[in-house]
Amino acid sequence: MDINPITTTNHYQEDEVRPRVAVSSCLIGEMVRFNGGHSRDRFLSGELDPYVDWVPICPEIAIGLGAPRETLRLERSPEGPHLVTRKTGRDLTEEMTDLAAERARTLDVDGYVFKSKSPSCGIHGIPVYAGTAAVDRRSRGVFAGRILDAHPLLPVEDEGRLHDPLIRETFVERIFANARLRALLESDWHPRDLVAFHARHKMQILSHDPDVYRETGRIVAHAGVLGRAELAARYAEAFRTAFVRKASVGRHVNVLQHCAGMMSDLLDPVRRTDLAEVIASYQAGLVALSVPLALLRHNARGAAASYVRDQTYFAPFPERLRLRNHVPA
Repeated sequence: MDINPITTTNHYQEDEVRPRVAVSSCLIGEMVRFNGGHSRDRFLSGELDPYVDWVPICPEIAIGLGAPRETLRLERSPEGPHLVTRKTGRDLTEEMTDLAAERARTLDVDGYVFKSKSPSCGIHGIPVYAGTAAVDRRSRGVFAGRILDAHPLLPVEDEGRLHDPLIRETFVERIFANARLRALLESDWHPRDLVAFHARHKMQILSHDPDVYRETGRIVAHAGVLGRAELAARYAEAFRTAFVRKASVGRHVNVLQHCAGMMSDLLDPVRRTDLAEVIASYQAGLVALSVPLALLRHNARGAAASYVRDQTYFAPFPERLRLRNHVPA
């Protein structure tokens, strides 16, 4: 199985980074399913495809199973769930665990999309059987479970959960944030570059986790003191930790008001009132987040408020994905 990134056509600004995303191969159309077919996902292989580099992985094919092949399931055992073939009862746990350990050691991606309901790749709700009865429906796939254990800060979803607009927005935001950080740390960066990176991401971090926002600020304050390796490691862990917590309506409102406040002296009373009203409408669940963001960004451009205008919070991913157009519940 080829696991090299698939390069797709870039349809947005050339200086934008491209997330490197591991994906269950069947979800982007590879004919590797147990029945010899695929499970191509419309969002992944359609809307998201032009903006990412896929790293396709099919663990069943990687351990030598063919397509088509005998179906698999998890069976209860004293050592934990075992991965076995349904008809012949062949135990594949050791092969799959060894593969997962190998992949986990070398995995260098900004996110991972697994196949849902798979005894190998499922990330939640996988049944464990004893005989013909499912005795537990809370397990994870053998392969996916090892990857998650080894990379707890990695953005991970399955294609089923990505049908939810908020989960989709959150996942895509995280993979692009990780990609920007990776691009910085893979470059010949200097402490001042990390300071500038953090300055552009401040509002985005604040919308997720105010506590980590303060922690990243403390780390950056030592940019000229800490060694380069320690600085990078500490900042990267804190940065990725911030995005584990989903941005809420309340934290978005806090950031929107914060940005409006920074421009207050540059705006006339009418524009200040317009901003306050639109933010209140978002808070009340009447408009999507894209509405106050568009008005804020418009005013920031007009008022030459460069600090606000340049925040990644306003464009955390390509606008063509239209991920902020849903009205909060």
